[in-house]
Amino acid sequence: MQDLEPYYNWISLYSAAEDDLSPFFGRTYSEFEYENTIYNYYIHPQWDFIGSPTLYIKILFADYVSGFAIIEMIGEWNDAINNDIMFLKRDIIDHMISEGINKFILIGENVLNFHTSDDCYYEEWFQDVEDGWIVAINFRQHVLNEFSRGNIDYYLGMGGEFDTLEWRTFNPMQLFERIEAVLSRRLN
Repeated sequence: MQDLEPYYNWISLYSAAEDDLSPFFGRTYSEFEYENTIYNYYIHPQWDFIGSPTLYIKILFADYVSGFAIIEMIGEWNDAINNDIMFLKRDIIDHMISEGINKFILIGENVLNFHTSDDCYYEEWFQDVEDGWIVAINFRQHVLNEFSRGNIDYYLGMGGEFDTLEWRTFNPMQLFERIEAVLSRRLN
């Protein structure tokens, strides 16, 4: 797990540590000192701690004019024991919503498991974005199945093209536009 780095090809376009509107503004990172772990496995120091011992994130891009953010995730998303959604919603998402972000792209190819609790925070998040949306791309099938079992799929755009989207081939604006186009087709 220590070799799984957050996607870094957009770092010249955006850095959450340098964005004064970001919840991670001013954070410094080490390339050599590994301190965060998920179940005793060290993870790359570029991942951001959100309060959960099993789920870490990286805000890859935020555009406050267009109102969208791209967030990559790693670990085990565990609402049942750690209430990960509470940490994510209260400490990260609420902050971003207050700065004008209402469209969220969650990249989950490194999310290994999901354990549901209830859907209250997801419902709140869904209501908070009003005319925005939350999309889950490239999550593993068993994680998507758990989202469905927990009725989380009601609040997240997922499935179909979102399961195999080659997001690294796009720049952030192209990815955003692609997702908006897919959502438009689904609504029509």
